[in-house]
Amino acid sequence: MLTENTAIPYLKIHPEDNVLVALKDLSSGTSFQIEDEQITLPQNVAAKHKFFVNDMHAGDEVIMYGTLVGKVQADVSKGELMTTVNTKHAAGAYNYNGFNYQWKHPDISRFEGRTFNGYKRSDGRVGTANHWLFIPTVFCENRNLDVIKNALQKELGYAQSDKYNGFTRELMKAYKDGEDINEIDLTPSLNGNGRFFKNVDGIKFLNHSGGCGGTRQDAATLSTLLAAYADHPNVGGITILSLGCQHLQVEYLLNDLKKRNPSFDKPLYVFEQQKSQSEEQLICDAIRNTFTGLTEINKLKREPASLSQLTIGVKCGGSDGFSGISANPAVGYVSDLLVALGGKVLLAEFPELCGVEQELIDRTVNKDAAEKFINLMESYNDLAKKVGSGFHMNPSPGNIKDGLITDAMKSAGAAKKGGTSPVVDVLDYTEPVTKPGLSLVCTPGNDVEATTGKTASGATLILFTTGLGTPTGNPVCPTIKIASNSKLAKKMSDIIDIDTGDIISGEKTIKQKGEEILEYCIKAASGEIIPKAILLGQDDFIPWKRGVSL
Repeated sequence: MLTENTAIPYLKIHPEDNVLVALKDLSSGTSFQIEDEQITLPQNVAAKHKFFVNDMHAGDEVIMYGTLVGKVQADVSKGELMTTVNTKHAAGAYNYNGFNYQWKHPDISRFEGRTFNGYKRSDGRVGTANHWLFIPTVFCENRNLDVIKNALQKELGYAQSDKYNGFTRELMKAYKDGEDINEIDLTPSLNGNGRFFKNVDGIKFLNHSGGCGGTRQDAATLSTLLAAYADHPNVGGITILSLGCQHLQVEYLLNDLKKRNPSFDKPLYVFEQQKSQSEEQLICDAIRNTFTGLTEINKLKREPASLSQLTIGVKCGGSDGFSGISANPAVGYVSDLLVALGGKVLLAEFPELCGVEQELIDRTVNKDAAEKFINLMESYNDLAKKVGSGFHMNPSPGNIKDGLITDAMKSAGAAKKGGTSPVVDVLDYTEPVTKPGLSLVCTPGNDVEATTGKTASGATLILFTTGLGTPTGNPVCPTIKIASNSKLAKKMSDIIDIDTGDIISGEKTIKQKGEEILEYCIKAASGEIIPKAILLGQDDFIPWKRGVSL
């Protein structure tokens, strides 16, 4: 936990750590008295990066967050900067040793009895939004979806602002008039149409590149994913467009939907182009029937629901050296609050749990779930190794540049998003969450593939932390962006909803920030606040083919 004494420019995260985190840029020659050690930095250390507490020899273990995150490759001196040259990824072995984990949940008195205003579905689940969803069974229908999207969203008041169209027109005019185009500024233009259906939050389109070609297994995985989205509590109705001859037949998708939810009763329309008289007829029929469906789901209204009905997915992307000490622990506190209140939390990104497996296994409530986690992790990593990669290659150049030197270091900070509660279940890709508490979900670390998979498992809100900034959202699940540092929050204020940089500065504690984030979640779940990802139309959707993706 960060000290409130902001004059101390470094952080020792765990008592057993032998590296420190620079909280601000430190100059060569700067000296510290750290416990019984006097440390003088032999070179500059940029904020977010790490330096060694003591002299170390080649092969010595590097400990951070109290866990093994790497091994030094050559002798290093205390105060020396950790780099990709002197430190390589290393992670501890893991196995199931039984469950005897004791958890003390946080104080929830501030939130007990609180509610959010959501959309209650007939099966008892509660959505944080009410969307109509268009699903193509094959990429051949993407163009038809685009035509329908342009018609429905624009005319019914869901289209994004056309400010860039206006900007382009102004450039054309200036060029034609012989004026300097560099003098032309972007002027916001508002979509004054207004929503025709007040209780429909959006009309969303799941364009994708699958459904045919590839393997039949790819099509089968895509089918379960699309069924999960159709069944999602944030979805009120569905229109399916099919070509007709593709691998992913409509009947397969409908069967997967029925398997997932035998009592499925949302309005659903299917249109197959090879059975239509023309493309024009297909599009007109799809628009006409969808309009009828929209009139039906527009009859739904938000109603008070217990916070236990929330399912929050936690995700990090574009992480930096502060992510694991500000944004992620703050989100972890939200996770613990929600679990204590009876809600559900989804922690995914299996390549970014490499190195913290034992901690998670020790927190897993039963052997079957623990062994499922072990098998999923090992088979996933083995697949990556077969193509010359592996979990250790997960950190991106941006991660490394901002202080995340090894995958285990990145993972130890990333896992903080899941809090400290017991792990009640382990879900494979697209498996639905059913148990209150913290569940692990097998997805890649890739931002969009992870949010796509997390939503498929039932997340009704996503808390997305970032240190570098990333324009990512989801078509049906509101995605809330949380900055690990104030510099990012100010620089990219158009995409950031919450700034946790005040944890780094010592102005706020993790507890205070976590409670603040949960308050924001309640408002977002109630439709009182619209996260930036929704306002910007960041409707990102990428199915995972179960191949190598880190």
